[in-house]
Amino acid sequence: MSARALALEVLGRIERGGAYANLVLPVALGRSDLSPSDRGMVTDLVYGTTRMRRACDLLVDRFVEVPPDDGTRTLLRLGAYQLAFGGVAAHAAVSETVALAPRRTRGFVNAILRRVASTEMTWPSAAARLSYPDWIHDRLVEELGSEEAIAAMERMNVAPSVNRRADGYVQDPASQWVAAAVKAGRGELVADLCSAPGGKTTAIAAEGADVVALDLHEARAGLVAENSASTSADGVGRVFPVAADSTRPPLTPGTFDAVLIDAPCSGLGALRRRPDARWRVTEQSIRQLVPVQASLLEAGASLLRPGGRLVYSVCTITAAESIAHPTPESLEIDSTPPEGSWRPFGDGWRVLPHDADTDGMVMLRYRRRS
Repeated sequence: MSARALALEVLGRIERGGAYANLVLPVALGRSDLSPSDRGMVTDLVYGTTRMRRACDLLVDRFVEVPPDDGTRTLLRLGAYQLAFGGVAAHAAVSETVALAPRRTRGFVNAILRRVASTEMTWPSAAARLSYPDWIHDRLVEELGSEEAIAAMERMNVAPSVNRRADGYVQDPASQWVAAAVKAGRGELVADLCSAPGGKTTAIAAEGADVVALDLHEARAGLVAENSASTSADGVGRVFPVAADSTRPPLTPGTFDAVLIDAPCSGLGALRRRPDARWRVTEQSIRQLVPVQASLLEAGASLLRPGGRLVYSVCTITAAESIAHPTPESLEIDSTPPEGSWRPFGDGWRVLPHDADTDGMVMLRYRRRS
């Protein structure tokens, strides 16, 4: 199977089967015998076409009178992505994509893609050009201002670079800064309330702390255990994965030196890493997550010993999911500037995707009152 044929198959599973790109693509690549360069091409075609879905549809729909069937729609998106965003020569993008079409639609696909290749596009809006739902564009403009919002969205349309820690674990720098903000020390006891897949957990354990790593689902707690085993080394702290509801943690209150809450969130700061998330998340998602985040914050506060530290982070850049949460009564804000490219944001800190080529995140740090 060619790179484009595999990309088309995976895109069909994402668009029509509801599969998650970051889950289905590695499995498909693992079953293929493609060369490393072709695997890279498949990844770019799948992730890029998924990110730019709205823009690709607009490029195509200028020339379509009758909406195509779903399979043909996916194929046209794949061709449009190559032509407009993928840096593929027009003749190759058209001919190789047309070759994947069934005989009955080959002429139609050929005609549409040739017109896409030869006709300049006038975008109706910035949201359309950047291929985001209007509500995400509008929300980010409201939160950040137009210039910063556009810069953030543009950066999130670029594939992230690979960043490896010293132990080989691949982790975004902003996530590493969050783990560092816990300031875990050798022999300390730390609770990581939303730990899967274990990146921050293992970074904290590498400082010598023992980490009780909670996650709601047993399979995800198992993933923490696997990642802990693969990154362990002599002299680091221990990791104790636990499958449990972190809003009601089965842990003794007042006994932890530090708590990390990398809370479930809309993920609006990490859309470059999750290409289909922009088409899944909704404004209602944010409204539903806010009370869960507040419950986690209260639960985490209860676990701290007097003087203990709590770090709350989200991979989004919205106020509702971060600085708008009231500070639990037992906690006080720690306003010391953290390590990394953070900007002050309310009582916390925010990094935007274009600040340092990282995921967008917000972090708040607290101390338990003595």
